[in-house]
Amino acid sequence: MTKVNLLNTMTVQFQSLLEPINQFLQCETPDDWVTAAVDEKNLEVLLIDHMICELKAAQTAMWLIRKYAVDKESGEQLLAWLKPYEDFIYRREGSLADLGKLKGLNKKLQVKSGSRYGQDLVDKMVLLIKEELHHFYQVLEIMEEKGVEYRNITSSRYAKGMMRHVKTHEPETLIDKLICGAYIEARSCERFAKLAPHVDQRLGDFYVSLLRSEARHFEDYLTLAGNIAGTDISERVRYFGEVEAALITEQDNDFKFHSGVPIT
Repeated sequence: MTKVNLLNTMTVQFQSLLEPINQFLQCETPDDWVTAAVDEKNLEVLLIDHMICELKAAQTAMWLIRKYAVDKESGEQLLAWLKPYEDFIYRREGSLADLGKLKGLNKKLQVKSGSRYGQDLVDKMVLLIKEELHHFYQVLEIMEEKGVEYRNITSSRYAKGMMRHVKTHEPETLIDKLICGAYIEARSCERFAKLAPHVDQRLGDFYVSLLRSEARHFEDYLTLAGNIAGTDISERVRYFGEVEAALITEQDNDFKFHSGVPIT
C-alpha cells in the first residue's frame, strides 16, 4: 500500500474510529510535533518510548485490577504475567524470541469478595493488557527490523502531569485515574493517525492497525469511570481534558511519543 493509498484508506475506512476520539480530545496534536516525530533522527526514541508506553498501559490496567478487583492469588498471577516484559525493560533480560513464546494468563482471575467494582473492571482491563503486551512485542519486532537497540530513556512529563491532579480519596482516586487513562489512550490513537501517512509503509501499516485495535480503549475507561461514580462525571472529564490539552500544546524540550510542542 502506497502512502497515498494509506492516507485514503485511513480517511474513508477509519473516519468512524477517529471521529469520537477527536471529539473527546480538546486539541489536535500540533504539526510541529508531527514534523519532529517523522524526522529520522527521532525514530529511535519514538519507537523506544512507544514500546515503554505499551508496557505502562498494561501496568496501569494491572494495577487497577489488583488494587480494586481481584484476590491475592489472582494478583500474583497478574504480576507473573507482566514480569518478563518488565525484566526486558528494567533489567535488560530476555529477547524478542523469549517474549514470543509467552502464553499469558494460565487461569481465570477471581474477583475478590466484597469488591465494589467486580467483573466488568477485570474483563475490560484484562483484554486491554493482552492487547498492550501484544503491541509491545510488535514494536520490539519493528525495532529489531530497523536496527534500533533498546536503551534506557527518561520518562516524559505527560502522564505525571495529569496524575498530579488526581484526587487522593476514594472512589474519586479511581475515577480520576480512569479518566486519565481515557485521555492517554485517545491521544495515542490520535497520534497513530497523525503519523501513519508520513512514515514508511511498514510503520504506517502498523500505526493503522493500532488505531483499529485501540480506538475503543478510551471509551472503556470512561464507561468504567461513569459506572463507578454512579453520577455525571462530565465536569471532571472536561477538567482533565484541559490539563491534557495544555500538556500537548505547551512547549517541551524533551521529545517523546506524548510530548508537547518541541522547542527548536
